[in-house]
Amino acid sequence: SSLFTSPHTSARGFRNLPSASIPAMAILSEVATEVLIPLAAVVGIAFAIAQWVIVSRVKLAPSLPGVRDKDVMGDSLIEEEEGLNDHNVVVKCAEIQNAIAEGATSFLFTEYQYVGIFMSIFAVVIFLFLGSVEGFSTRSHPCTYSKDKECKPALFNALFSTVSFLLGAVTSVVSGFLGMKIATYANARTTLEARKGVGKAFITAFRSGAVMGFLLASNGLLVLYIAINLFKLYYGDDWEGLFESITGYGLGGSSMALFGRVGGGIYTKAADVGADLVGKVERNIPEDDPRNPAVIADNVGDNVGDIAGMGSDLFGSYAESSCAALVVASISSFGVNHDFTGMCYPLLVSSVGIIVCLITTLFATDFFEIKAVQEIEPALKKQLIISTVLMTVGIALISWLALPAKFTIFNFGEQKEVSNWGLFLCVAIGLWAGLIIGYVTEYYTSNAYSPVQDVADACRTGAATNVIFGLALGYKSVIIPIFAIAVGIYVSFTIAAMYGIAVAALGMLSTIATGLSIDAYGPISDNAGGIAEMAGMSHRIRERTDALDAAGNTTAAIGKGFAIGSAALVSLALFGAFVSRAGVKVVDVLSPKVIIGLVVGAMLPYWFSAMTMKSVGSAALEMVEEVRRQFNTIPGLMEGTGKPDYANCVKISTDASIRQMVPPGALVMLTPLVVGTFFGVHTLAGVLAGALVSGVQVAISASNTGGAWDNAKKYIEAGASEHARMLGPKGSDCHKAAVIGDTIGDPLKDTSGPSLNILIKLMAVESLVFAPFFATHGGILFKLF
Repeated sequence: SSLFTSPHTSARGFRNLPSASIPAMAILSEVATEVLIPLAAVVGIAFAIAQWVIVSRVKLAPSLPGVRDKDVMGDSLIEEEEGLNDHNVVVKCAEIQNAIAEGATSFLFTEYQYVGIFMSIFAVVIFLFLGSVEGFSTRSHPCTYSKDKECKPALFNALFSTVSFLLGAVTSVVSGFLGMKIATYANARTTLEARKGVGKAFITAFRSGAVMGFLLASNGLLVLYIAINLFKLYYGDDWEGLFESITGYGLGGSSMALFGRVGGGIYTKAADVGADLVGKVERNIPEDDPRNPAVIADNVGDNVGDIAGMGSDLFGSYAESSCAALVVASISSFGVNHDFTGMCYPLLVSSVGIIVCLITTLFATDFFEIKAVQEIEPALKKQLIISTVLMTVGIALISWLALPAKFTIFNFGEQKEVSNWGLFLCVAIGLWAGLIIGYVTEYYTSNAYSPVQDVADACRTGAATNVIFGLALGYKSVIIPIFAIAVGIYVSFTIAAMYGIAVAALGMLSTIATGLSIDAYGPISDNAGGIAEMAGMSHRIRERTDALDAAGNTTAAIGKGFAIGSAALVSLALFGAFVSRAGVKVVDVLSPKVIIGLVVGAMLPYWFSAMTMKSVGSAALEMVEEVRRQFNTIPGLMEGTGKPDYANCVKISTDASIRQMVPPGALVMLTPLVVGTFFGVHTLAGVLAGALVSGVQVAISASNTGGAWDNAKKYIEAGASEHARMLGPKGSDCHKAAVIGDTIGDPLKDTSGPSLNILIKLMAVESLVFAPFFATHGGILFKLF
């Protein structure tokens, strides 16, 4: 085959569709598609390795006596006159980094042991449930959407769904673990580079974030692509069965993300709340003071929650949106006509995204140099704009090359004719809606704007008014993102039905490598500041690391906004795929079966939030008591002559988070199984719709409220404006009220809020995977009565 084919070549073997809608082939040939997708993934992995090599050239060991310390580019330390080239400082940084890395690795290994048991059990459940649809028959059966064709036996669909579930789970775990390793590798190096100026420290932190961003995006794409090609060897022409079995990939990714987010979130916030309440409020010592026993656990938590957890979360979104698009496409003209290039359009969009993000990253690390503190946040925000603009061009190009001018998309029992420019519009709308959600999130959570400044001002009259203003801000911040999501849903559904919504979600996630780079940059900078404080570095160094951290804090909120927005579109696309696969013609909201599902589904995010917040509270209580005990019983701890027992605090956070993550995880995983089996597909459709509608609102408001309280506290601490100086300084009553607000917001912004987007996605993808079982055997109670 040549790499390009004529756009006028007619398709063969196109069944169950009107002859007028038989599409022409795409310009891009099957061979070119088979080369481009893995090539983009390999380029992304190579770029990640190159970034890691550059970061590793920052030496985490003292230079020999009498040898002037220079970095690889020959830049001398700019503050040697303060004695900061002292060997003891470098050694201290290395020791702290090792302690953080050991704590993070220990927690993740413990968590993965429990998660491994769950994976094994749930893999068996998938096989048994799906295998029982045809009574474990090994006979072929008529296809659901093309009755004149034979599809592979249900038993083998069950087997391949189980394999793809395990593949998704392992990829998610590996992605999170690699991200955590690079973050703990880079934090002290960022601290040491801050001695050469804020620009050097920024580049080190950002390159390290890029390692995680590109590894995750590229691995996710490559594993999915390889799985499709391997499964195709068995399935042959049965693309309906092939892409149904691939949905397990999204389920595996999101299952691991749930435990990573909940377990990591409980860990990090237990340590953070414990360190803040005793250290800052009771003992009046700085946040990362080495005298605080919970300080290492707090820094470990930044990595296991915000790096490993966020990585698994966004990987899950990417896997699910790809799977939802592939399932709908497989029963549309692409699947029936065996148009491999058109079928792989979602993967081609992701491939272009990797290349676009690679170019975008160079703007931050190579094309422009940061020279001042105030340039950090604009540089990060420019990454979002540049990647969005370049990606719009990339989507237009790949839509023209990979799609026929006209084709049909499955739309609840009918085939809807769509054009390639229409599909471009769907992806572009998702992409730009993500940018809008990101910037609205930034407006409501950055202390550069009036909403957070108003929250800070409310601290003048105590913690109560701070809390009232923060809650109001969170509820108000929901309005514009919901309108952006609503417009995206309406336009993309009107153009291309559920496939349009699936690719819109993919559009929002197409710049995932850049989004994750910015996200991972935040915790790395936060750790760098903590290490500078603990190593006793000068005030000027800490000012630089604090500036890096403050910018990262805002961009982390933007990342959470992206994750929640994409989750809404992904879960709706999965919902559509579930309804089609379960054979539900209409979801009638006036039906009592659907109404009870809607009401219960809308309640689930509140139940889940209550469980996760109480888990953080319980774990934090243990931490507070331990920190108080150490301050009261270890001689000379407050004076700095005694050494705190960091390991015990790390153990408390680890044990509490592992123990407390099981009930919320069980709630999410068991709900679709119980509802689908006992109440049937109509009630389950109601549950999914209810959870989606209320879950998105609660997630956005919780994340933004917590982010606003955090930045209101930082606004007072920084004292950068006349208004901020009037509210401060640290230790004042106003500052203490802000710390209380920040402490309340911690579980909202880092545990409950971000975990909710996994709840709505995971229940939808689980329902899709088990749809054949629910359609065949579901609704036991309604059948009995």
